[in-house]
Amino acid sequence: MGVSPSPEMEVSVRSVERIIGYRFKNKRLVEEALTHSSSSSSGADPVTYQRLEFVGDAVISLAVSNYFFHAYPQLKPGELSSLRRANVSNEKLARVAVRHGLYQYVRRFNVDSLDDQVGEFTEAVREEGDRVVYGGSVKAPKILADIVESIAAAVYYDVNFDLQRLWKIFKCVLEPIITLEDLEKHPQPITKLYDQCQKQGKQVEIKPWKEGSKNVASVYVGGRFIVSASSDQREIARLDAAKLALLKLPQSRPVDDAADVNGVFEIEGAKHKLHEVCQKKKWTKPIYNTEKELGPPHERIFVCSVKVAITAADTIFIMGGARSRLKDAETSAASMMIRAMQESGYT
Repeated sequence: MGVSPSPEMEVSVRSVERIIGYRFKNKRLVEEALTHSSSSSSGADPVTYQRLEFVGDAVISLAVSNYFFHAYPQLKPGELSSLRRANVSNEKLARVAVRHGLYQYVRRFNVDSLDDQVGEFTEAVREEGDRVVYGGSVKAPKILADIVESIAAAVYYDVNFDLQRLWKIFKCVLEPIITLEDLEKHPQPITKLYDQCQKQGKQVEIKPWKEGSKNVASVYVGGRFIVSASSDQREIARLDAAKLALLKLPQSRPVDDAADVNGVFEIEGAKHKLHEVCQKKKWTKPIYNTEKELGPPHERIFVCSVKVAITAADTIFIMGGARSRLKDAETSAASMMIRAMQESGYT
């Protein structure tokens, strides 16, 4: 005889069972998998998904590794590692949770800020689609990936630790599976940046540093500063900085309404357009700064930067080309920012 969930979670448990196509013998497992730490019962510490999430992290990784090992016998270990990493990342699993609407079934209390983060990410995913591999326009809240991992662990325990049966059930939940073809179309930005610069005989440095509580990554190519990005997470900052650097370096394609001016793409009315984008997205206003003033007074050259806070956690910083007028230098920076946002999926 099975173990029933508590009355308050019965509907949520049934809903999740329908989503994953599996009926639990011990329904208290899936109830635990759907219980956030904000829940409480008579002042006692609640049983939350955290222990199951700990197991689920390892179980999904092993199941995915096993699948690719057998599905692609010709692949090298490095390629297998790339496939596994892409399919078990926080970004990928968070998008799985959004696609199945799992967050609505989580038992939680007084977490308005978390609800807002999930809502913002959900809206972004609906606009971007399923196959964003290395970070979209909005940071993925960790709770979404945690839910998927905790549910996977609940299934794993309920099928008596049968990894093959778990995968048979859970593969459909994780689809679309990111394939080798997807990775070739959307290569890892840091790897692509190093490869591209190596072919040009240039050295790349991605320097991490702190700005208050934020992690910042600055990209230097051949000793020259290219771009910076910041995030709460160090790895996200590095990824964002690499993406933006690829857009500023040669071999990147231009955007609509752009003209090549001294090797830097200019967009007509760039400052106004960037301001409109920030208003539409409810981001903070762009902040411009004069980074360099070069040459004698009668031949002054300016280099300006622009900074936009995409979220409270993530900021993009980019520099434009050298211009003889301050206004044109700011326009150059705004052009590069718009271009970066368009190609990175922020707009």
